[in-house]
Amino acid sequence: MAEPIRVTPKEVYQKVKSGTTLLVCAYDDEATFRRMKLQGAISLEEFKSILPSLSKDREIVFYCG
Repeated sequence: MAEPIRVTPKEVYQKVKSGTTLLVCAYDDEATFRRMKLQGAISLEEFKSILPSLSKDREIVFYCG
């Protein structure tokens, strides 16, 4: 398994804004997701539902508080 790559918030923001990166809140609790949601992020539940349709080369960034 590959080691996670650390990126700056500024880098992630630019990538999410341009649509090249998917930002996923790593909490599986919807209430926590609503409290911790960052602009452009989707919930872990939504991520799971779209996972089969995602391109294998799509960059995905997970975050938690």
